[in-house]
Amino acid sequence: MNLQHMTDRSLIVFSDSWTTKKEILDGLINQFVKGGYVTDRDSYKQSVLEREKISATGLENGFAIPHGKSAGVVKAGFAIARLAKPLPADAWASIRSDNQVELIFLLAIPDKQAGTTHLKLLQQLSTKLMNEDFVNQLKTARNPDELFNSLNLDEADSKDNRLTCNHGKNLIAVTACATGIAHTYMAAEALKKSAKKMGVSLIVEKQGANGLEDSPTPEQIKNADGVLFAVDTKIKGLNRFNGKPYIEVNVAEPLKNGEALIDRALNHPQGILRKQIENDSDTLLTSKEITKGFSWKRWGTELGKAVMTGISYMIPVMVAAGIMLGIAKLTWLYIMHLPIADIDLPKYNSFGGFAQLIHYLDLFGGMTLNFMYPIFAMFVAYAIADRVGLISGFLGGIFAAGLNYTLWGITTGLPSGFLGALVFGLAAGYIARFLNTKIHLSKNLQAMKPMLIIPGISVLAIFLLNIYIVSPVFGGLNLLISDWIKSMANGGKIGLSSIIAAATAFDLGGPVNKAAGAVAIGLAADKIFPLTPRVLAIVIPPIGMGISTLIDKWVVGRHVYPADLRVAGNTSFLLGFLAISEGAIPFMLRNPLITVPLNIIGAIAGSVTAVMLGAVQWLPLPAIWGWPLVSNLPAYLIGLFVGVLIIALCNIFIRYHLIKKKEAQGEKIDY
Repeated sequence: MNLQHMTDRSLIVFSDSWTTKKEILDGLINQFVKGGYVTDRDSYKQSVLEREKISATGLENGFAIPHGKSAGVVKAGFAIARLAKPLPADAWASIRSDNQVELIFLLAIPDKQAGTTHLKLLQQLSTKLMNEDFVNQLKTARNPDELFNSLNLDEADSKDNRLTCNHGKNLIAVTACATGIAHTYMAAEALKKSAKKMGVSLIVEKQGANGLEDSPTPEQIKNADGVLFAVDTKIKGLNRFNGKPYIEVNVAEPLKNGEALIDRALNHPQGILRKQIENDSDTLLTSKEITKGFSWKRWGTELGKAVMTGISYMIPVMVAAGIMLGIAKLTWLYIMHLPIADIDLPKYNSFGGFAQLIHYLDLFGGMTLNFMYPIFAMFVAYAIADRVGLISGFLGGIFAAGLNYTLWGITTGLPSGFLGALVFGLAAGYIARFLNTKIHLSKNLQAMKPMLIIPGISVLAIFLLNIYIVSPVFGGLNLLISDWIKSMANGGKIGLSSIIAAATAFDLGGPVNKAAGAVAIGLAADKIFPLTPRVLAIVIPPIGMGISTLIDKWVVGRHVYPADLRVAGNTSFLLGFLAISEGAIPFMLRNPLITVPLNIIGAIAGSVTAVMLGAVQWLPLPAIWGWPLVSNLPAYLIGLFVGVLIIALCNIFIRYHLIKKKEAQGEKIDY
């Protein structure tokens, strides 16, 4: 692909007036619009800004490659800005903290070409920016015409992924970044240049957005003296490198000191890649860890990665369920003008027409939400044991979601919720990994292990764990909570409201929440105490967490949540209005010591405020369509506002303080 074919002289700007990132992006986007590349300026700009939130697009040596893909782009291309004065290092997030951006390539990609032109163009640009001759011509060009002509510079490096020499050692490298695009290829190119300079034979596998590229053959792996992993993500096909010395570093490291990394990989490795589990389930162990065996630090890191993996797969399920439920309920109430309590009535199963369609859409959203815990537990187990943990983890999640009670026709069973899903996911993963490690069969019988023995034993273990430990423990906990709350029935409005609100907000749909609900509904049915604190405590945490992800940048001047939690925040905000508190679970799982106490405090403050101001809600309708049924609605909304504001602001300030503390210790946080 000739880079000149992807731009135009009118898209190259030499500027001495652009001094901020906003001015640069706005100016280049205007050039795209004038040149006919972009027809919808706002949608394209939004796509660029969203990409900026994911990871740094500033590179090194003064370069930045922002990019966006949008339906508002009608022709793929890139615009270039060269600044008369470089921006300060903190003005554009870069992989090197000292990078002062002065040359910007802004890419515009149509949606329909997002997986083709987008990746190829980024790959070629990233690779060419590692070519010193190419960089020199770009920086010394005296005007846009000269810079445009420099884009036709032939590649100096060979396109062959294998760099060989007649002496020295053999090294294999694997590069992978979070998005699988620019940094993946730039790290590969930097390593190739360093290896060529050192006389080292190098093979680089890129694990990027296009999958595995330039993978080494079994023979090449056999002859390798070491493996260098420059990665920010889980390594695919790790078992291929069993027994090889290795080092593992961040994907940006080769751009800073490629030669030193190659020397470390060949002469001073971290340890040996030891095959812990068969069937693509390997674990990196350093030499020190191999000697000592169990490592609390490594175990803690593994647990954290397992939970994060489960969350990353659970969030899309929650988003999909929330969208389906929101469309169905809002359509039912505000377009069809039907009572919201009727949306799930069995009579609509054969009602026909639009009402039946919306009825099924609502049921579908609820069904999808029920699979949140099975997906979470399944991928927690997967992160620990790889494929052999999937089935037992999934079935453990079925128990956690209470789907077994539905299928068995048990109406009194109480699901164990996300705590149960966490227990089942971890148990399934470690049981499956233990079995896979300890069971050894002959080659003729080897296939029986992942297909029969491991799933059979691990699934049985999960069943027994649920029957004899998880279900009884949570059942007993629910009974204790119920008795405790009942004992508070005569303890006054503030005390009882606080207990109900705290228990409701504690585990967001889990057993404690369910126990509080059972008691609160019973008290309301007997006209002992209204449901006001209960219904408010359901919606305050998810709305509060959602609001915090939307306003953090305006409150403290920066994002305090990573990109995945900002996406989860949008879902949490929507689900909160639908009275689905589970939308806030990703925040609880990521930072329980922050999230749980603040949820409880916010729920108590909001509920008590509403109750003391005179809000009364006797019906179990916490969603937005139930609010008109509240007596003294203004008091109810004031309480809601108080609780949401406490959760949102406290989360922002606490997380901001922790970020500043980490940065003061030298850790780079780029949200």
